[in-house]
Amino acid sequence: MTSGTEELRIPLDPFVTDLDGESAKLRAAGPLAAVELPGGVPVWAVTRHAEAKALLTDPRLVKDINVWGAWQRGEIPSDWPLIGLANPGRSMLTVDGADHRRMRGLVAQALTPRRVEAMRERITELTGRLLDRLPTDAEVVDLKAEFAYPLPMYVVADLMGIEESRLPRLKVLFEKFFSTQTPPAEVVATLVELAGIMAETVAAKRAEPGDDLTSALVLASEDGDRLTDEEIVSTLQLMVAAGHETTISLIVNAVVNLSAHPDQRALVLSGAADWSAVIEETLRWSTPTSHVLIRFATEDVPVGDRVIPAGDALIVSYGAIGRDEEAHGPSAGDFDITRETRTRHISFGHGPHVCPGAALSRLEAGVALPALYARFPGLDLAVDPSALRNKPVVTQNDLFELPVRLTSSTP
Repeated sequence: MTSGTEELRIPLDPFVTDLDGESAKLRAAGPLAAVELPGGVPVWAVTRHAEAKALLTDPRLVKDINVWGAWQRGEIPSDWPLIGLANPGRSMLTVDGADHRRMRGLVAQALTPRRVEAMRERITELTGRLLDRLPTDAEVVDLKAEFAYPLPMYVVADLMGIEESRLPRLKVLFEKFFSTQTPPAEVVATLVELAGIMAETVAAKRAEPGDDLTSALVLASEDGDRLTDEEIVSTLQLMVAAGHETTISLIVNAVVNLSAHPDQRALVLSGAADWSAVIEETLRWSTPTSHVLIRFATEDVPVGDRVIPAGDALIVSYGAIGRDEEAHGPSAGDFDITRETRTRHISFGHGPHVCPGAALSRLEAGVALPALYARFPGLDLAVDPSALRNKPVVTQNDLFELPVRLTSSTP
């Protein structure tokens, strides 16, 4: 076995100009690829379905950044554009074992299936309001800006008890938070301002609790579950970040996929296939999260004929994993909502750190997409799919915009 220390690493494109091509290159490198994150940071990437499931449940890979040799040696600068993702503060994302179970348990209590289903009425109301604001028939609109973005932000604001007046500023800050192109001078300032907004929200809920997740976390900390303010603030930031980005991309990618595959769109519009099939195949084929940062090896971890050396970092490349032919057959590269393996993806993660908001994201898309196409069944892209551009965000499959032509007639 080889550690790959001296081998040529695959650089992840900071501008994300060809995500599909990059994912194919990662898969071709084997189940464990040596890659380089923007900024010249060397890590490993797991690129195959079976190996990812094994590594995501391997206790030798932990979330404690202090295990990372490069971090210990001072090789990761504080203004690295991805530092907020690699070291986002103490939350259920960055701890393991008993601490993770304690924090996650509190979040799970607020996101029970019953609680999520109870949000359907509010999501339906918000969807209808946004659809009513869209331009008239046959006009071109940026569907991301006018529909796919605001819906998840309104929902997560409701869930977490964040004032809607803060959403425009949070939009700016989270764009900087995720971007590989944020100037170094703004990286730390962005993190400080985000933490400040979350801390103010926590303080407001401590003074006047409401029916929201932030209040639940605050009250739990007072009832003896021993969440610190730092843990609550970091958890709030994590939930807001993950709670809107994934769903935005899920809705956007589904629309792109249906427009690029009119035969598949015809199946769902005719009722021959369910909208859940569109959602699951979109999650598999064009997963909203392209790469998840970051786990650290406490000891050497063999993967196939390679090894993740102790102290090295691992990312999970969901963009590559979703089209793994070993998991989905030789047609894994095709978008097919009738695929039998469409629900076998792990795009919301796997193991102890699986996304607790997966059901909510599916619900939002499951309300938004059928309502959108019921209003505009002939909706189609206003540009060639090749003209769509990804934002410089290596962790998200995130388009700058989604220009569509709204058409009420059936295609």
